[in-house]
Amino acid sequence: MHKALLLLRKIPRGKVTSYGELAKATGSSPRAIGQVMRRNEHPELYPCYKVVASNGRIHGYGGCLKGGKVDKKISLLKKDGIEIRNKRVDLAKYLHRF
Repeated sequence: MHKALLLLRKIPRGKVTSYGELAKATGSSPRAIGQVMRRNEHPELYPCYKVVASNGRIHGYGGCLKGGKVDKKISLLKKDGIEIRNKRVDLAKYLHRF
């Protein structure tokens, strides 16, 4: 699943992708992508905070930054210029496809 991590580096500033988009791009499943993100040991190189659910919901950030929380993920997304409403990202505006 190294390919999934490498794809994270291609997401431009101000964009996110979904677990489903990464799964399609790697021939995997969204759950498998979630596990890869959870095990990411180098979030400074592979920005797993840029991965959201297929409905734009922000969740699943327990492992990526070792003790991080959804609030940390939201903070990082906002730093990238992404608007957050009700813990969701507008995918029509911010989704990056591979």
